[in-house]
Amino acid sequence: MNDSYALITGASSGIGLEIAKDLAKRGYNLILTARRTDLLESLSKEITDENNIHVDFISKDLSQYEAPAEIFEFCESKNYKVDILVNNAGYGIKTSFHETSVDDEEAFIRVLGTSVIMLTKLFIPKMLEYGGGKIMIVSSVASFAPPSAIQPLYGPIKTFMNRFSDGININYKRKGITSTAVCPGFTTTGFHTASGVQEEMDRVPRFMVFSASRVAKEGVDAMFAGKSIFIPTKTYRVIVFLTTNLPQFLLRFISNMLAPGRYDRN
Repeated sequence: MNDSYALITGASSGIGLEIAKDLAKRGYNLILTARRTDLLESLSKEITDENNIHVDFISKDLSQYEAPAEIFEFCESKNYKVDILVNNAGYGIKTSFHETSVDDEEAFIRVLGTSVIMLTKLFIPKMLEYGGGKIMIVSSVASFAPPSAIQPLYGPIKTFMNRFSDGININYKRKGITSTAVCPGFTTTGFHTASGVQEEMDRVPRFMVFSASRVAKEGVDAMFAGKSIFIPTKTYRVIVFLTTNLPQFLLRFISNMLAPGRYDRN
């Protein structure tokens, strides 16, 4: 059995769960983190039964400041060799920006931004001891898109995560540690319902919606290949090319046709 472990945040559903299943098939032991203990327990048993690996879990809420350190301490107490870190946890806000409390905005930033930085900072020294490691940050094509009328902080945070991933590579690639920002487009998960944007998701053309399992597999392949930024599916690679090359007025027009409501101006 492989003695390496992959730590995956937001592992109880969607892309995170599919990444866990993909890594399990490749022989990696897993540490799953999410908020729901009951779900983590059942998923850990299911993945263990289907693969000849060890799966452990820790229930933590990454909107809490102390959570990253507690996850790291848990891994250290078990002597787990974590040389793959997957920062995938998400956070949805259902209310408009002006209606959202500062506490909710801070929690949003902590889950999508601060916790990623903290976990990466905690685990890199251990990866240096091991002689290398892989980091994945699940970002989004929203990092390349025009400002959105839905969750105006989401795109900017994902753009920051892409740049953060680049910074990790500049500092640590020559030491055997690579970071991959995986930027999926619309993906079939429960996130859109939880974050209150399912109606907008339902209006997206079906050719632009992909399964979480496909996104996960392509993302894991890119991580092992050491790619800095990766956009799953050819469809979204074309869309991002257009996004970064078309004039803004034309881009906004096309965006509103493909994702009605997401880029509307009030």
